[in-house]
Amino acid sequence: MTPKRCFLGFLISFFPTGVVETQSVHECLKPQRVHFQSRNFHNILHWQPGRACTSTSGIYFVQYKTYGQRQWKNKEDCWGILEFFCDLTNETSDIQEPYYGRVRTTSAGIHSGWTMTQRFTPWWETKIDPPVMNITQVNGSLLVILHAPNLPYRDQKGKNVSIENYYELVYRVFIINNSLEKEQKVYEGAGRVVEIGALAPHSGYCVVAEMYQPMLDRRSQRSEERCVELP
Repeated sequence: MTPKRCFLGFLISFFPTGVVETQSVHECLKPQRVHFQSRNFHNILHWQPGRACTSTSGIYFVQYKTYGQRQWKNKEDCWGILEFFCDLTNETSDIQEPYYGRVRTTSAGIHSGWTMTQRFTPWWETKIDPPVMNITQVNGSLLVILHAPNLPYRDQKGKNVSIENYYELVYRVFIINNSLEKEQKVYEGAGRVVEIGALAPHSGYCVVAEMYQPMLDRRSQRSEERCVELP
């Protein structure tokens, strides 16, 4: 590894050949790996400190814009912060619009250049959590009620907006017979209430579910197993 030192506002690299390379601190302070992470349309900008000449005293400044706009906008809640992330959910709420974010840092009175994300489109890139399940025993059957994950948006009446407003969703439900250690898919469809019958009494079963987005050919992770013992 090439040894590096910061000296008088320059990053100096000493090579075995004796060649000395200098690089402006403005460049070595630039935040690295600036990118969006999105889960259920909670859109968070993340970054890492510059590769050299950084310290815990560095502070960060965040801007954002919609694709096609020339003017960048300051994110006031993330203007001069110490954290390595910034919540841009409200600023990127038009989920089919592409956005950019960018970050710069200041340390010891020296300002870095800006580091910009790649184009980010929430509708395409957000990851959807698995459905939440409620399970009730009814006459030897299991009644499974599925709930899509909550989104950060509310309608004009103040109610949570369903993810089904944005995607066609297919629910998949699987049941595991604990004694046989065998998994079986018992349902696939758009309905959110599933009755699982023909179960053996005095047996243990676990249920797990996932969601599939046909338009994107993408599925969520599986939910946590919910297990019951039948009388």
